[in-house]
Amino acid sequence: MNWNSWAAFWDMGGAAFYVWGSYGVTFIAIVAELLLVFRRRRDTLTRLLRLRRAQGGRPAAASPDSSD
Repeated sequence: MNWNSWAAFWDMGGAAFYVWGSYGVTFIAIVAELLLVFRRRRDTLTRLLRLRRAQGGRPAAASPDSSD
C-alpha cells in the first residue's frame, strides 16, 4: 500500500479503527501476560522460601526411588 501523507497512513484507508485497535489490544494482552508471569514467579519464589524456612533450612529429603 502506498500512502501520500502521514494522515493517510494513520487513516489506513478507512480501516484505522480496526487496524490500530487490533495493535492496541495485542499490546495490552502482551503487557498483561508479562505482568502475570512476573507476579507468578515472585509468588512461587516466596512460597519456596517460606517452605525452606519451615523445613529449618534443611535440604529436601531424598526420594525413596533414588539409587545411591
